[in-house]
Amino acid sequence: TAGCLVALLAAVPGTGEVLESGYVVYSPSAKKRLLGVSAETIERYGLTSEAVAWEMALGALRDSDANVVIATTGVAGPAPESGIPPGTMCFAWAFAGEPIAVFTRTQRFFGERSEVMRQGAVFGLTRLSHYHQRWLRGERA
Repeated sequence: TAGCLVALLAAVPGTGEVLESGYVVYSPSAKKRLLGVSAETIERYGLTSEAVAWEMALGALRDSDANVVIATTGVAGPAPESGIPPGTMCFAWAFAGEPIAVFTRTQRFFGERSEVMRQGAVFGLTRLSHYHQRWLRGERA
């Protein structure tokens, strides 16, 4: 979402009490270097994949003191990329603990590029409660 998710959170007064950090990692090399996404995963599944979102989320958990991470990767548009339709976004919600729990989902949004990014950010945040409840029930994926 190119930082839209963190920007939405940061707009809420008091967010500084709970938000540790945010990453904007666009290129494959940034995903590999900053979040530890493996080249093999990118090659096998593509940049817009739940597998890449999963590894991004795990990398952010490892690199921070966060208890919860939301990772997104996708094609905002306006054109398809590598055969992936515009508006396709892959999400991973990761929760720290023993063991770490990661939930993934792919969703498609419609509209102009900026609207797709906003919809993706809102979706990622609003689904957090759902996956948190699953985590509390002991589900792990």
